[in-house]
Amino acid sequence: MTELSLRELNRTLLLRQKLAERVDLTPFELVKHLVAVQGQEPNWPYIGLWTRLAGFGHEDLAALLRDRKLVRSTMIRRTVHLADSADFRWLRPTVQPVVDAALKAAYYRDEIEGIDLTELAAAGRVLLAGKQLSRGDFGSLLAERFPDRHVRRLAETVELLVPLVHGADTGAWGRWRNRYVTVSLAEEWIGAPMAAPDPAELIRRYLAAFGPATVADMQAWAGITRLAEVVDEMRSELVVFTDDRHRVLFDLPDAPLADPDLDVPVRFLPAFDNALLGHKDRRRVISEEDRQRTAKEASGGIPMYLVDGFVHGRWSLEDDTVRITPWHPLSAADEAALRAEAMRLLAFAAPEKDGKIFVEGG
Repeated sequence: MTELSLRELNRTLLLRQKLAERVDLTPFELVKHLVAVQGQEPNWPYIGLWTRLAGFGHEDLAALLRDRKLVRSTMIRRTVHLADSADFRWLRPTVQPVVDAALKAAYYRDEIEGIDLTELAAAGRVLLAGKQLSRGDFGSLLAERFPDRHVRRLAETVELLVPLVHGADTGAWGRWRNRYVTVSLAEEWIGAPMAAPDPAELIRRYLAAFGPATVADMQAWAGITRLAEVVDEMRSELVVFTDDRHRVLFDLPDAPLADPDLDVPVRFLPAFDNALLGHKDRRRVISEEDRQRTAKEASGGIPMYLVDGFVHGRWSLEDDTVRITPWHPLSAADEAALRAEAMRLLAFAAPEKDGKIFVEGG
């Protein structure tokens, strides 16, 4: 089996994640290619699309949510993502085991103990039929049927039991933190029933955007287990490589591999970006030492930037200032490229302000 170096895996990830250069795909095509774009906070998906697409504007994504071509809901890793509405129909059922597992955590268990969950799910469906409700209002209506329970927890439990989607305004540009969520029944919102689980399709789509990858990588990204059994059944349609630690990597036979010497630009990644969270072994984009710097803050939830294809530091947007914190020395050329990309970021994220760039130590 061919061994792929860490640098080959890095460049291939950037190529497949559309980070090697901005591409001319539509926002819908990009989200579909990436399978799902993590978006529990409204603004971050916009930054993730901006850093990958040529000519992307805020309204391009907002319109897809309003037109229901994309949905915002709980799916892979039991977190909120944006996905193609048609994909969501099979994607949510495929990852339902990790969604169900949340109910065993004390956060839910202590509040729903003794409730018949089938009855709760049925009540939730009835209350939401033909409606879009805020989580607070939905929880209050559920509390009339299930008194003396935490109102918000009742609503959140139904959201785990029943596929729900968030209203388009919930994912609109303008907020770095989400405090107001509206929910509807997914089948009504999409206009089609949920489909059967399809783990083989999940693996194919994952590999197209994140491969080559180990089974452990696939499971870490999706949040579900027992994918080794599915991969075994798919062996005839996959190719196999190894990495620098002699682990087996699976891939699609027609998926591109990048030149390890491919020249790649500086890129700003949003918090929770796909490229940062797509593998169990994240060394192909961030060193273990650098990952540990922010592990207590949840490393994937920190906006980071790439230099030469790898995470080089973190960044934040504070009013009209992009604040950059390098973790490694910057050459003059890399700092110039970083500042230029930061100005482009400001023009997208805060166009009404005269932005400033602050590089710590620079």
